[in-house]
Amino acid sequence: MTQKPKLERGLGLLEATSLNMIEMVGIGPFIVIPFVIRAMHGPQALVAWAAGGVLALFDGCVWAELGAAMPEAGGSYVFLREAYGPRWGRLMSFLYIWQTLFQAPLVVASGALGFAGYSAFLASKMGRAWGWMSPLWRHGDGIVAAMVIALVVLLLYRRITAVGKISVAFWVIVVGTIAWLIAGGIRHIGSSGLFSGGSGEWSLSVLVYAGLGHATVQTVYCYLGYYNVCNLGGEMKNPEKNIPRAIFISILGIMTLYLLMQASILSVVPWKEAENTGFIVSTFVERAFGSQWATLATVLILLVALGSLFSATLGYSRVPYAAAIDGNFFSVFGRVHPTKKFPNVSLLALGATAVVFSLLFNLFVVIRAILAMRCLIQFMGQAVGLVVLRRRRGRAGMPFRMWMYPLPVVVAIAGWGAIFLSTGQRPMMASLGATCVGVLVYLVRADHLKEWPFKEAAE
Repeated sequence: MTQKPKLERGLGLLEATSLNMIEMVGIGPFIVIPFVIRAMHGPQALVAWAAGGVLALFDGCVWAELGAAMPEAGGSYVFLREAYGPRWGRLMSFLYIWQTLFQAPLVVASGALGFAGYSAFLASKMGRAWGWMSPLWRHGDGIVAAMVIALVVLLLYRRITAVGKISVAFWVIVVGTIAWLIAGGIRHIGSSGLFSGGSGEWSLSVLVYAGLGHATVQTVYCYLGYYNVCNLGGEMKNPEKNIPRAIFISILGIMTLYLLMQASILSVVPWKEAENTGFIVSTFVERAFGSQWATLATVLILLVALGSLFSATLGYSRVPYAAAIDGNFFSVFGRVHPTKKFPNVSLLALGATAVVFSLLFNLFVVIRAILAMRCLIQFMGQAVGLVVLRRRRGRAGMPFRMWMYPLPVVVAIAGWGAIFLSTGQRPMMASLGATCVGVLVYLVRADHLKEWPFKEAAE
């Protein structure tokens, strides 16, 4: 019998938390802040950032429990397969792989497109020094995004221990950048009347609550990535303890930074101006530190975006690999680099597909499509699957058990259901349509291979 290729367990708690946090931040918050302010009609934007963080915490309980119980490459693929058993688990895990074929490259493409959009500000600041790159921006963000994706794949084409060291360097840049931004505005918070109501603009009216759903869609997108460590379970040291720790540390840390950063920005830039500003952080830095610092701020934001792409591409490249070695996907994706011990075919295929997507779609279409596609099978399906798994296993094989069960599960399911409805009619219909097509593809494949439901699955 041929032995399955093994990955190297080279990631500790620091590297895992770093990978989570750099994926969570990325370019997202720097782009969606104006939209959140506009949807929430002012400083109440803080409520939307808090709501996204609370949902991430409750859902993080689900991921932590499943990740500690099944520390393997693939994350949700393994969770769904094991939680729903040999019959429905095969269908659910296949549907996750099916949606991953679309949404994983979309996630990578969204980060690259955000990078490209923000780099246009830097190009305008640099003037003639960047003149040789002007043809790239004239032909749209897609070309720049494709170049960035190629760079990320090149950085990831190495041993996991080296990747872990790069992730820590990116983490230092992420935390340092946001801390610098917070420092620029924190001294203005008291005089701005942001929390005291002195400005007369803080309100929690019905109009604000009406916009909370749409605003939270954007803030939740900025928290996505707290579970990235689960995709890397097969490369974690002491995963039963380090996976839950990395998840909760990253969520609480990023939520604190987001709230402070949003408060700092609103203390310097009036919200009616901020809601219509394309490069909100660069504008903020000009006001807080002076125009000479805006270029540095943009460079740091682009490095943060690059770090997020680095982490997301790393995590998602392990999903097709996990399905391939399980016999539920094309076997070529199960190949591991002979010396560097990472799934090189899966990484290259993900990068190539993300390049194509970055040339075809715009950023905000991609954000809503990502969330709608993931809500049903991955987030809601996984939460229900945990309940099923607990009933079947009890305490056996569950090294981490969440607090206040089943409250976090119920809140997570309700929250993701509300997010799904808030993505809009087209993303919802596209997601449902893709799921139905995935079921048909599974049935055709199962009939051909004589698998369940056309052949009884082994208990």
